[in-house]
Amino acid sequence: MTDGRRPVRYDAELACLQLAQADPRLGKLVAAAGPFTLRLKSQHSPFEALLESIIYQQLHGKAAAAIFKRLLESFGEYHPAPEHLLATPDAQLRAAGVSQSKIIALRDLAAKTIDGTVPSLARIRRMPDEEIIARLTAVRGIGRWTVEMLLIFRLGRPDILPISDYGIRKGFALTFHRLPKSKPFDASMLADMKDITRRGKRWEPWRSVAAWYLWRACDLAGKSSTPFA
Repeated sequence: MTDGRRPVRYDAELACLQLAQADPRLGKLVAAAGPFTLRLKSQHSPFEALLESIIYQQLHGKAAAAIFKRLLESFGEYHPAPEHLLATPDAQLRAAGVSQSKIIALRDLAAKTIDGTVPSLARIRRMPDEEIIARLTAVRGIGRWTVEMLLIFRLGRPDILPISDYGIRKGFALTFHRLPKSKPFDASMLADMKDITRRGKRWEPWRSVAAWYLWRACDLAGKSSTPFA
């Protein structure tokens, strides 16, 4: 059986080769971590993907999954259309475990999908990265990081570097900084986002691949910091 995930459409082998040539220290990480094995999550519409993201925000994975499952069950186990979500009483959403702040965010997502701010899947595939970020962060409760995760893990964009991500900042520090071996890693050791941006220019147009390997650096250090398995 397959979980419905699919490989990226860009040439990951070429990306790894060019990253190693552009940044030999990153190349050592690529060699240590092994082949690039990212597989994209199912191609839900932006509305469906962001609905799930809102439900999962600030919750443990299992708790969020339970709420999301109850929410879909309340709509007959299908993703609701934006119009259906707007017409749904708050009580139905609260019964699934959705907080009031998330109900407000979900309604804003539905309204902005109907008015075209949130594009269809067919349209978003043709849009440049920064336009997607600008459009989707107009939705209440959706920040840049959430959209960057959608770009990497659902749309398979090759040149996204989520500099605010904890795992990226930790993986960068583990790879490029001299850290004290006698002291456990803590937040004071996280890389500065400006440093990541600056070095990341070497990694264009494959910054998503570089990001994936920075998450692997955390795995190699003993604890996964990858946002999505």
